[in-house]
Amino acid sequence: MTIRHRRTLVDGVEIFSREAGDPANPTILLLHGFPTSSHMYRNLIPRLADRWHVVAPDLPGFGFSGAPAREAFAYRFDAIARLVERFTETIGLTRFAIMVFDYGAPVGFRLALRHPERIAAIVTQNGNAYREGLSEGWNPIQAYWQAPSEANRAALRGFLAPETTRWQYVHGAHDESLVAPEAWTLDQALLDRPGNAEIQLDLFLDYRSNVELYPEIQSYLRTHRPPLLAVWGRNDPFFLPAGAEAFRRDVPGAEVHLLDAGHFALETRGEEIAALVRNFLGRVHAA
Repeated sequence: MTIRHRRTLVDGVEIFSREAGDPANPTILLLHGFPTSSHMYRNLIPRLADRWHVVAPDLPGFGFSGAPAREAFAYRFDAIARLVERFTETIGLTRFAIMVFDYGAPVGFRLALRHPERIAAIVTQNGNAYREGLSEGWNPIQAYWQAPSEANRAALRGFLAPETTRWQYVHGAHDESLVAPEAWTLDQALLDRPGNAEIQLDLFLDYRSNVELYPEIQSYLRTHRPPLLAVWGRNDPFFLPAGAEAFRRDVPGAEVHLLDAGHFALETRGEEIAALVRNFLGRVHAA
């Protein structure tokens, strides 16, 4: 399956994306998380592209997308979501499913809040929208929210270290040998670009806006009842299985699967997740 690598100028920011499949088919937009990029979907894209038009952008400041200076672009989730919204409009997407992971969840859910008519279905892989889904691993970041001092900001720099990036990939994996080392190596190389650490620390601080938005997201889910699949690495050190189960409160028909995997479940359970996504989208978002 051919994957094309595209660059799209959106409001002065170059957005890199991976695209595959026939644009005449229903579209699924894949939104990545921290500290990765569309590269995390490299194996999933060809498993979907025979039946769906698949688009996976890199968020600004991540992957191969532009990383404007902090003075020129506010690294907040609302600004990122607006840029992704403009990206979808620029490439002509009018209705699509979203698959969200980690940071991709607050971006994707903002798209849904602004344009519920555009969202055909939601797949969330460890993409949280409930307070009970937050583990104690968030405690240092929450301390920064409560007191955004230089000391608390500096305390978070360990989240950007090479050993932490690798740990995020392998922690909770049922078989560490299935995790490709180029995944965390690429992420770290991009994290280590000059100025990127400050971008990431800005986003750590603004993540509190996502938690504050949870009630609005939950109201959207209750009101619109989008078809929803939650497939979760149950050993995730950041987002607990309770966060997956909670989707059933607001979308009673939500399909929830807890897998023996960590945060980056696609690395070790890719075939299983692809099968679940294909089955789900085949029922709710197919030509």
